[in-house]
Amino acid sequence: MVGFLIAFLLIADIPEERFTTLREEMVFTQIMERAIRDQPTLNAMRTVKRHRFVPERLKAYAYEDGPLPIGHGQTISQPYIVAYMTEFLRLKPGSSVLEIGTGSGYQAAVLSCIAGEVYTVEIIAELGQQAQKRIKALGYQNVMVRVADGYNGWEEHAPYDAIIVTAAAEYIPPPLIKQLKDGGRMVIPVGSPFLVQTLMLVEKSGGVVKTKSLLPVRFVPLIRGK
Repeated sequence: MVGFLIAFLLIADIPEERFTTLREEMVFTQIMERAIRDQPTLNAMRTVKRHRFVPERLKAYAYEDGPLPIGHGQTISQPYIVAYMTEFLRLKPGSSVLEIGTGSGYQAAVLSCIAGEVYTVEIIAELGQQAQKRIKALGYQNVMVRVADGYNGWEEHAPYDAIIVTAAAEYIPPPLIKQLKDGGRMVIPVGSPFLVQTLMLVEKSGGVVKTKSLLPVRFVPLIRGK
C-alpha cells in the first residue's frame, strides 16, 4: 500500500512540461546517440507522448530505456526499438502502413506522424479496444484499429507500402508477404518465443522477396487465433 502511494505521488507530481523534457532527453540519449538519423522518425518520437500509452502506475517510467508491461502478457517496446524499426520502413507522407500487434497503440501513433494511413491489428480484444479509444482520444485520425488474427494481415486495405510486426513469429507469415506492395518493406522479429530473435528486413522487388538480418531482439510471441 505504501509503495502504491509513493508511486501515485510520483506520477501526480510530474507536470506535463517535465514529460516534454524527459521525451527530449529520451530522443537524444537513447535514439540519436545510437545512430538513428531519420528526421521524420526523430520528430515523431519527440511528438508522441509515450506516458499516455502506459499504465497509470508506470507513467513515471515512460521515458526510461526499456520496455514496460501493458497487461495480458504484452509490452510497450523500448523507445530505441520503436525508432529503429520505424526508420527502416522508410516511410513517406502518403505511405500506407500495416502494423501487426497494436498493443498500447504507441507504435501506431508514431507511424501516424509520418505515414498517410496506418492500419493496425491486435488479437487481444481488450488491448485492441483500449488502444482504439486511446488513439481516438489523442486525435490520431489516420489510424484504424482492428481486433483480429494478425497472421492474416488486413487484406481489405492491401497492398501496403510498409508492414511492421511487433511480435515474434517463427517464420514470416505468407499473407503478410502477399500484402506487401512491390517495392515495399517489412520489419519483423523472427525466432522462437521467449528466446532471442532476429529482427529481419523483408524487401519485395519485381516479385522477388529478399531478407536481411538487422539485429538480435526479444519480443513477445505472435499470438494466433484458435
